[in-house]
Amino acid sequence: MPSLLNKLLGWLGLAPPRLRCRREVWNAGVAELERRTLSGRRESGAYLLGSNRPDGSREILEFVFYDDIDPAALATGIVTIRQTALPRLWEVCRSRGLGMVADVHVHPYGYGQSESDQANPVIPRIGHLALILPNFARGRPLPGLIGMYEFLGDGRWASHSDQGSRFFKLEA
Repeated sequence: MPSLLNKLLGWLGLAPPRLRCRREVWNAGVAELERRTLSGRRESGAYLLGSNRPDGSREILEFVFYDDIDPAALATGIVTIRQTALPRLWEVCRSRGLGMVADVHVHPYGYGQSESDQANPVIPRIGHLALILPNFARGRPLPGLIGMYEFLGDGRWASHSDQGSRFFKLEA
């Protein structure tokens, strides 16, 4: 939960980004998402593991791909997260000393949320962040050209897509 100071800074346009990731981690993860689409024949996705920073932002340190946790996750051509996968994910998080800071998946064209995305958050907890990459992640899309959504509960989402690097910053 952002602090009062971060909220005030946000109103002034000075708040830290909500997500951060080293560029090399992002580029490698996005390249692997694209590879797992099998030349655009299916969607792919990953859990984004990392940690919370003192400034209130979340740092992505690692991609853990849906089909590595659940081999059937991509079998239908679209992402299907089964509840049986989550205990395996939590085991991976514990073993690495990380938490899940967001998730990401690809769409064939744009980065808007589908009805299924809206109705089925990977983690149905207020504040969960979901990223969507367009065009099966071709061309290594960056913040400003991706969907960035925050779950508000009761099927509601806030879009942060237009905030680009003010919301999600890639770092050297």
